Amino acid sequence: MRRLTRYKHAPAESHAHAIPERGAHLWVWDRAFVLAFLAWTSPAIAQPENLLPVPSGQPVHLSDVLLDNNPGELWVRFRFIAPKIGSDVGRIGYDVASVDMEHLCQTLAVAYVAKYELDPARVVISLSDRPLEFGRSSPDATQYFEAYRLEQSQCIWEGL
Repeated sequence: MRRLTRYKHAPAESHAHAIPERGAHLWVWDRAFVLAFLAWTSPAIAQPENLLPVPSGQPVHLSDVLLDNNPGELWVRFRFIAPKIGSDVGRIGYDVASVDMEHLCQTLAVAYVAKYELDPARVVISLSDRPLEFGRSSPDATQYFEAYRLEQSQCIWEGL
């Protein structure tokens, strides 16, 4: 595991072996931190299996957090699993999921960045309908991404 000396990191296990050529560092959130965070930020305490509350009501849980210097500046990537997203009838499309991503940025990413005293150039929120290794694609998977810059504890959409 390669540690950046300029930034403080969440103490967690590293699975960086999956992505070293991309320059990202993976940090898995500890279950207690997520539950404590949800209790602090939301009247709706964590649902079963650590599901995060989002405006659409779809089941979403945090897969991992990446600290990525590969773009030449620090990007913090929050990767979520949202099994109901997709373009088929009855699935949650991008228009609805984008509202959920903004909500996750504002309620989860802002607090994480502040807690670990990070100064990212961008925060990327991604939703995937299934777990995927970072940097790998799967033709059958649905993934949505949004990028934000943080200004005064606000997520400002950057559009990818």
